[in-house]
Amino acid sequence: MARAPRATFYFDLSSPFTYLAAERVDRLFPNLVWRPALEEVLQVPQPPAHVAEDRAHALGLPLVWPDLGPASVRPAMRVAALAAEQGRAAPFVLAATRLAFCGGFELDHPEVLAEAAAAANLGLEDCLRAAGDIGRDGAMEETARRLLAHGADRLPVTRVGRRLFAGEDRVSEAAAAATMPAARRAV
Repeated sequence: MARAPRATFYFDLSSPFTYLAAERVDRLFPNLVWRPALEEVLQVPQPPAHVAEDRAHALGLPLVWPDLGPASVRPAMRVAALAAEQGRAAPFVLAATRLAFCGGFELDHPEVLAEAAAAANLGLEDCLRAAGDIGRDGAMEETARRLLAHGADRLPVTRVGRRLFAGEDRVSEAAAAATMPAARRAV
């Protein structure tokens, strides 16, 4: 029996599209690897708000707009990196994006970060230390640069084997590729 290809989900917590995709990839991909990447490195303009709102409506998901920007989300992204290192990124990302895009909470608030960290079973001291560790930024920037070099033009990205599927709207396509026999997947 053929082994399922490795799948990786690259995300940025500042994007409502990460929230919309995370709700689905967590169920669609067994053993998914979660990796933070800084979307600002890709230097792509954000689509108008109505695109995310229409997509959320089509998926039957709530969507509210917290005040999130790259600088305000950076501490949460650092905690996401810690969670990824510990194999706990999925529950952290799901909790953080639900707090932000369902509850309207700002991710730079320590209590909100602590709540998301608790959902991922991360220690509070480790969470707060990671949030302030600017040394974590370089790896997330480099991840985004590698994605850009391989053709990704936006986040989130789902990688299945060697193929990249950039954008929340390609999650279903990525899931189909993951179930395809290896000979057809390479095409």
